[in-house]
Amino acid sequence: MEAKKEVVNVNPKAIIHQRFGDKAHYNIEEIQEFSSNGCPGLVITQKGPCLYRCCLQLPDLSVVSEVFKRKKDAMQNAAEKALEKLSDPPVENPSDQLVSRLSYLFSNEFYAICHPLSGHFRASLHREGDFNGFVPVSIMPFYDSKISNLCKSIKPEVELKPLDVTSIIMEASARLSDTVFCSKELLSLKRVTPYPPEVLQLVEVSCEKGTHVKVIRVPYMVDKSVDSLTLDVSSNKYYMDAIAQQLGVADASRVLLSRGIGKASSETRLYFCAPKSHQLDVISGNEVKEGHLDEIYLNTRASYLCGQDIYGDAILATIGYLWKSYDLFHEDVSSRTYYRLLLNKVPRGIYKLSREAIFAAELPLKFGTRSNWRGMFPRDILSTFCRQHHLPEPVFSSTTTAKTTPGSEESFKSEVKVFSKDRNLIFHCFPQESYKKQTDAIQHSSLKVLSWLNDFLNTDGNTINGNKGDLVFYPENISKDLLAQIKGNYEKMLGFDGGNQDKMFEYRIEGVESEITPSNGCLVCVGYCVWLVGGEEREIIEKNEEFEFELGSEAVIPDLEAVVGGMSVGQSGYFRTELPPRELIFAANGDSERISVLLSSGNCSLEYTTTLLRVTEPLEDRMEKALFNPSLSKQRVQYAVQQIKDSSATFLVDFGCGSGSLLDSLLDYPTSLERIIGVDISVKALARAAKTLHSKLSNNSSVPIKSSCIKSALLLDGSITTFDSRLYGCDIGTCLEVIEHMSEDQATLFGHIVLSSFLPKLLIVSTPNYEYNVILQKSTPQSQEEEENKNPTKPCKFRNFDHKFEWTRDQFQVWASEIAKKHNYSVEFSGVGGVEGVEPGFASQIAVFKRVCELPEGGELKDVPYDVVWDWRSNE
Repeated sequence: MEAKKEVVNVNPKAIIHQRFGDKAHYNIEEIQEFSSNGCPGLVITQKGPCLYRCCLQLPDLSVVSEVFKRKKDAMQNAAEKALEKLSDPPVENPSDQLVSRLSYLFSNEFYAICHPLSGHFRASLHREGDFNGFVPVSIMPFYDSKISNLCKSIKPEVELKPLDVTSIIMEASARLSDTVFCSKELLSLKRVTPYPPEVLQLVEVSCEKGTHVKVIRVPYMVDKSVDSLTLDVSSNKYYMDAIAQQLGVADASRVLLSRGIGKASSETRLYFCAPKSHQLDVISGNEVKEGHLDEIYLNTRASYLCGQDIYGDAILATIGYLWKSYDLFHEDVSSRTYYRLLLNKVPRGIYKLSREAIFAAELPLKFGTRSNWRGMFPRDILSTFCRQHHLPEPVFSSTTTAKTTPGSEESFKSEVKVFSKDRNLIFHCFPQESYKKQTDAIQHSSLKVLSWLNDFLNTDGNTINGNKGDLVFYPENISKDLLAQIKGNYEKMLGFDGGNQDKMFEYRIEGVESEITPSNGCLVCVGYCVWLVGGEEREIIEKNEEFEFELGSEAVIPDLEAVVGGMSVGQSGYFRTELPPRELIFAANGDSERISVLLSSGNCSLEYTTTLLRVTEPLEDRMEKALFNPSLSKQRVQYAVQQIKDSSATFLVDFGCGSGSLLDSLLDYPTSLERIIGVDISVKALARAAKTLHSKLSNNSSVPIKSSCIKSALLLDGSITTFDSRLYGCDIGTCLEVIEHMSEDQATLFGHIVLSSFLPKLLIVSTPNYEYNVILQKSTPQSQEEEENKNPTKPCKFRNFDHKFEWTRDQFQVWASEIAKKHNYSVEFSGVGGVEGVEPGFASQIAVFKRVCELPEGGELKDVPYDVVWDWRSNE
């Protein structure tokens, strides 16, 4: 058995001693720091720790180190600075600097330094035959930043045309013919004279045979799937030659590298073959022409992954030499790694990975406060997205808004701009919503951009006009390459097109029902498993013991949210979905061989099993339950039921119905209603409402409804500030706890539209009474964050983070009276929660509008802008 040779740790001081011997003089200077011992204003200073600085004197050079706590560190730092100056003489011409740098790279000193590029120099001496000692030019700018920067100084276009770097380095090396041999045929450089034995002995790397690493081959033909390969990277071989062999070329000089992928410190790269035309141009000394690149097919998958053009088949590997070791660093790359890198290129994928829930999590459509947001924050996601696509960091600017109502606080709006590398504006987002905290405003504007990007990724690939409301997109300022990256080639392949998530699905809930049930706004914690099911075989592909999300915020897939919404704590739910793209399955599960066998067996599906572990109700519900029995929400329903009974209403419209909680509750009371319509702007919320109502209204429902007169139910997607004739002239309209989620201008617009165009016979509008908040918040246990912000001199907080305003009784009555008078309605004021006539009034204040005149003849217009989400009709 061959014994391992001892590795000699060569440091800068040892190199200086080898080169200069006794001519190198180290002078240590002691530096005494003084401290006031952390007491401002203290006159008597006290001695701090003793520090050291070193001055290194060489025959033609003198350098001074930084300050260190230890003498030896100061001496090493001085030696390191001296080596830097010796390797880069002060020349101004970048071409001369490049020649000087190449000269240093092939010197004895550089061979012994622990540097990523010096590892390639040492490995080149293990190459066999004619390749012995030759270092491929293609790897030099990737492992030596000075080489890369000098090439960019000589020819700035190389940042966009990296293949030109080879020609620049070859041309510079021709000026070093006495020390460096340049082979145009091999596209490599070699030291003319051998390294002295004493230099070679300084670094003896242990020779471990049989070292293998797994890599991924990415074919340029998209109809071919990626597959796993194994490379022999034993340290007595050159790993670049092993990669070249897998790519089908003679040696490493024909292999090009991509920039690093993923983390900045990662050695994960793509390796691909240099186009033959590029090799011929370099050999002949001609300028590399862009047209020649068409001779090799563009690898769209690999190009999308790394953000630069990759040609032919590519190898994805994590391998290379590091700064802190002479040995070769390597890690296996699996198909899971590859697909997760792809997944991390789009905002929704970044969020899924940050939550470690590929099959459960979704990027929410709205931002709340820290207490109800789970996963990476929107600003961090946007910054990560920009870095992934090699854009500058997004630029935020915040403005303050004046107080609009008594008791309100100063609020913030935030704009965000995303620029190209040339500092041209690409995205400009300027939301009109204001927040009490500047950080919340910034997070909100970031989420606006991310939501737009997710929508844009799912549009037609030829469509680049993506302006949307308060966001403007400037496609003329974005390069074609970057536009292709943003549009991507694999968002649909990775399941970002929404699939069939909005379709009806079958599920079952098991277990004894408890009293603790979630509602929208609750923070729920579940444990779940996702199984790949094929015939009798099943395999877990994702599992979370505890996973938190806010119900109703669309932070998880709709099916999971719908199931959890129907459970109580301790119950378990089961449902199946159609099989997503295989690539998404590989991204979630690392056992690709087992998964591949199961997928190839035939018809497969995904099965979700989930258990509701606990429920944390939102602050608004906790406040209400602390004081009211029954809860305020139930009292509002009972109030609406009484109005229905008194008016004998048969046709009801719920404006802003959300997930259908009011419509669902009304079915539990005997009423005269025959026709009900709900309208909301959230399709996913309407889908949840449809599932809830359908389960009650269907003939096979296990829970008979008390409101048995219902003949039709309709759910519509649309804004309640836009008229739709299907809602015209209803007997009763409800808008309970909705307007406070709109801006005050939009709430006023709704009031005018509903009373002038929809013309309900009776309209019930409820909204929180701001004056009652002091009682609610005093009666509710505060969280730690709320306790820290609690200040008796400050106005009360709003009851919900999503409330844009909360009116006092006077403000609400002025608003309601003005719109009622303008549109010939009478209005009466009441409320629930509290006692009439006792300060501070009702917790929820209510206005009941009554139409004074009959419906005008011919007033109904056939205007139907709303989309039908669900239409149910009785069979009777």
